[in-house]
Amino acid sequence: MISRTDSIGDVVLTLPVAKFLKDRFPKVKISFLGTNYTRPVIDACIFVDEFVNMNDFLNQTIYSESSLPDCIIHVFPVVAIAKRAKKLKIPLRIGTANRVYHWTTCNELIKLSRKNSDLHEAQLNLKLLAPFGIELDVSCEEIEDSFGLEKILLLQKEFTDLLNPKKYNLILHPKSQGNGREWPLENFISLIKSLDKERYSFFISGTEKERTALQPLFDQVSDFVTDITGKMNLSQFIAFINHCDGMIASGTGPLHIASALGKDAFGIYPPIRPVHPARWKPIGKRARVFVLGRECNDCKNNPSACLCMKNVKPVWVKTELDEIALNKFVR
Repeated sequence: MISRTDSIGDVVLTLPVAKFLKDRFPKVKISFLGTNYTRPVIDACIFVDEFVNMNDFLNQTIYSESSLPDCIIHVFPVVAIAKRAKKLKIPLRIGTANRVYHWTTCNELIKLSRKNSDLHEAQLNLKLLAPFGIELDVSCEEIEDSFGLEKILLLQKEFTDLLNPKKYNLILHPKSQGNGREWPLENFISLIKSLDKERYSFFISGTEKERTALQPLFDQVSDFVTDITGKMNLSQFIAFINHCDGMIASGTGPLHIASALGKDAFGIYPPIRPVHPARWKPIGKRARVFVLGRECNDCKNNPSACLCMKNVKPVWVKTELDEIALNKFVR
């Protein structure tokens, strides 16, 4: 059992754990302990055999002794889950040594500090496989084909009708539900205005709650874009991303989905630890990152005033995007 109960991007970057276990032990059955919010991502992964809801795990007697997992890997540490796993007497319980409650709830501790590490989040997750003899120093390039997002639902006709097969279908995902540094809306507006409308179809995505915050963008470019905020559940959004060509976003979950699906994933990041691209960049053959080439902590305690994000110029993104979009139609 792999336990990761936080956000979409975190779950995507944990899926390679399942792939590496399957590679080493082809007959292993893997369950993924998560939330209903991220379940569509987990269900789409060919390396996961079963989804287990966190609340069910914590509150229901859903296991007999014969159906208990042989092991639980606490990729995202949660004290209640760690205590429950011990109470259920799961034989092997793997956690990081820097969580004090793991000292009494886990029987296999891994020395792992994420905050100060130079490794990517996906690489750090794989370090928890050491008790299985999986101790490879894996590069991000070696992880590119390890997400397994292949069980994609059929996209509903109302959404396929939005796509233009003669254009580069581009999703712009400006917000992050407050979970990360964001490229300012004025930069998205400038980029949209600068791109050739005969070459691109633009889709603005986000949650229904983010729709109000996105209004300044719609006020400026509503004639050029299609608003899909809040119009799809996550399963359909994954399918929609799979039908599009690319996405532009900061370090959000949808960006990691796009990259894992092999799409052009343009990520915009600040150069500040621990949210810098070395830790959180999208992993994929067609992923690209834009970040200022300097170290900066000026806005560490004030993310909304992040000049390092603002100073990533729209023309930089436009230049790379135009080259890629042109090549699509040349092919």
